[in-house]
Amino acid sequence: MKTDYDALLLVSFGGPEGMDDVIPFLENVLRGRNVPRERMLQVAHHYELFGGVSPINQQNRNLIAALEKELDQHEPRLPIYFGNRNWHPLLPDTLRQMAADGIRNALAFVTAAYSSYSSCRQYLQNVSDAQAAVGPDAPRVEKLRVFYNHPLFIEANVDHVRAALNQLEDPGSAQLVFTAHSIPELMAANCNYVSQLATTGALIARALQIKQWQLVYQSRSGSPMQPWLGPDICDHLKALRAEGVTNVVIAPIGFVSDHMEVVYDLDVEARRVADEIGVKMVRAATAGTHPSFVRMIRELIMERVNSEVPPNICAPDCCRIS
Repeated sequence: MKTDYDALLLVSFGGPEGMDDVIPFLENVLRGRNVPRERMLQVAHHYELFGGVSPINQQNRNLIAALEKELDQHEPRLPIYFGNRNWHPLLPDTLRQMAADGIRNALAFVTAAYSSYSSCRQYLQNVSDAQAAVGPDAPRVEKLRVFYNHPLFIEANVDHVRAALNQLEDPGSAQLVFTAHSIPELMAANCNYVSQLATTGALIARALQIKQWQLVYQSRSGSPMQPWLGPDICDHLKALRAEGVTNVVIAPIGFVSDHMEVVYDLDVEARRVADEIGVKMVRAATAGTHPSFVRMIRELIMERVNSEVPPNICAPDCCRIS
């Protein structure tokens, strides 16, 4: 298959893969932000509970392996490169390798389904900074569009929510709760993050014929003086219990793979709250390497290869940080 693109770049957040990585990784994440060191050390403890290993890098390697098979079987046969914002393999190193391999025009799949400063605009800046670090030989990189409402993304999440519901003795009694990473309200006002999340939730619930569901947030990390999106998942669990709810399925649709924010904030912290208040909680899997999600990435590639959608060019004032 002839195409103007000669590679795919998978761009993600990154995560530590051992105890020695944790503090340097968090320093990268928090660079330029006014976060007290005490708070950073509290977060470091979350990683310590898992041996200093975030699941995100291995999940991305698994996704790349699945996608390589998909592209090999159905084309286009593009080599896939992997670059992170905050930990190895870092984007400048990856782009440097791409340049050495003769890559000139790459598509980029960012592992974030929604529009916001952190999940879209910042990644564009990360790629631009990496290109500047590499110099004139750096490849051109074009980001694929956000995919919050893509039918195959919805299909993957529907399957995972259905599997979670089936773990309950009485699935019909369960409350379905969607979660996403909280962001400052000022940031949310400058993007479509909340409306896109609501669309994703509505599409999943409709496919499952579920009328009652909620969208809540998790993993707030900012100053208590600054308003962030809520309600928080732990507070919401307590509110549901006060209403007599005893079965809850939590679906972290704001994430496409397991981050520390999923395995700690939901599987440890939210589960602890659920156990304390007598709520049976089942957490649905993230999209991960679900076959529909893998096929979706190929479809996004083909949209650009066939010029079915315009390039993902953001307006100068979109998704501002505040």
